[in-house]
Amino acid sequence: MILHQWGLLPYEIAYKQMCKTHQQALEDGQNHLILVEHSACYTIGQDNKELNWDVETISTDRGGSITCHSEGQNVYYFCFQTPSPPRFFKNIKEVFSHFFEQFELGFYYDNQNPGFYIQNRKICSLGFRYKEGVSLHGVALNVSVDLAFHNRIHPCGLENISATSLKHEDIHISCEEVNNFIISEILKIFDESL
Repeated sequence: MILHQWGLLPYEIAYKQMCKTHQQALEDGQNHLILVEHSACYTIGQDNKELNWDVETISTDRGGSITCHSEGQNVYYFCFQTPSPPRFFKNIKEVFSHFFEQFELGFYYDNQNPGFYIQNRKICSLGFRYKEGVSLHGVALNVSVDLAFHNRIHPCGLENISATSLKHEDIHISCEEVNNFIISEILKIFDESL
């Protein structure tokens, strides 16, 4: 697996770089994992159904509805070889399930509204696209985000759902520590090495 660490980038710049990485994955046949944080913004996916939002949004070609990004959120873009998207997505869910299970706080994955939650609070969003056998986009996990900004919207347009973060749930772990755990799980579950 080839690891890309991009630091903090505006969404539009990261999107262009992700598309270039997707092309690289098509050419080299490798799995590419991108770690990035985005400057504060809202993005909408293809499942948006033309809803109107009272915040400025950036349209994307991923699945899902509206997602908030900001510093303190770990974003994982997967440009992975995906001969079987269902199997790939199952592996992704397993990676993040293993991460949340260690805290024993009742985090759960919702199949109807893809993402991880605790009670009525969403902590992790998933949205992918598959093109020519390689995945695009990925997972956003709230580590220590500004929840006032994130809760200007309902995550993914879900009424009665608010955003939360590891920090808000009294889990004090750095973005780097989260990344280290997630990378380790990806390597195991996808049988990869760096």
